[in-house]
Amino acid sequence: MKVLLLSPPTDSVIKSIIGVTGPPLGLAYLASVAREQGDEVSIIDSIAMDYSFQDISREIKKEDPDLIGITSTTSMMPDAYRVASIAKQYNPSVKIAVGGPHVTFTQEQTLKESPDIDYIVSGEGEVVFSNLLLHLKGKMEINGIRGLAFRKGDRAVVNPPEQLIKDVDSIPMPALDLLPMTRYVADKKRFGTIMTSRGCPYNCIFCSSSLQFGKIWRGHSTERVIRELSRLVYDYNIHEIEFLDDTFTLNMKRAVEISDRIRKEGLDIRWSASARVNLFNEDIANAMKGAGAHTVYFGIESGNQKTLDFIGKGTKL
Repeated sequence: MKVLLLSPPTDSVIKSIIGVTGPPLGLAYLASVAREQGDEVSIIDSIAMDYSFQDISREIKKEDPDLIGITSTTSMMPDAYRVASIAKQYNPSVKIAVGGPHVTFTQEQTLKESPDIDYIVSGEGEVVFSNLLLHLKGKMEINGIRGLAFRKGDRAVVNPPEQLIKDVDSIPMPALDLLPMTRYVADKKRFGTIMTSRGCPYNCIFCSSSLQFGKIWRGHSTERVIRELSRLVYDYNIHEIEFLDDTFTLNMKRAVEISDRIRKEGLDIRWSASARVNLFNEDIANAMKGAGAHTVYFGIESGNQKTLDFIGKGTKL
């Protein structure tokens, strides 16, 4: 089966400010899952490639895939719909699946708004997408695919959610070789991204993370983290890395352990990560700095306790 995964052309605020967006790790994870099944996979990062919709039309015709997977945030949904329409105009029988935070919470609405979309992959996508591939090969019934929404006649069918992936080390390494890694440059430096954990136990009302990736925190082993970082450094010559974890320091002992291993392995990296003010101390700061960290992002949100309580931040002034 030929699988094309893509991010649609869109006007990116991030790119307009700093000149680039980061690699679409979600697509790279799904590509690895498809590869494990023996499928032929390609990825198009339209934002990094500065692709127009005409470019996407050309690439779809060139790839001629059996399945197209589109990732999309809320602001990108009109662009995702347009890509799906372009694909169906070229080949009405091609299957279109869409994933991402927006469609995870608007499955029926999305299927109603776009007649060109066949499937919605919600939540953590790896298991759901893998099962969808099995279904398209006639190896699994669609009603048994948890986390999948699909169209049956003129109505939307939403299957129960898929369980969280308990052992995140079981997720294959993202297929970075399918991404245009030389195009991710900020301040004249190539950079990469890594996600060392998933899940957030907090309940901030403005954040979708705990709803999409669950409230149970699950972290990669230190060995897996070092392998991914080493690959970025030695295979792709990347020395600036952003950790995409919602809260890198949620397990404070682990944060120090990873930092110490980075230093002991002699990995020449400079990196940034997110933390919470109640999950950070001087020992962590020193360990991270000694391992090359230069920036820690804190979601302060407000200096008013009533506001912090209202948004469910879980911190005290």
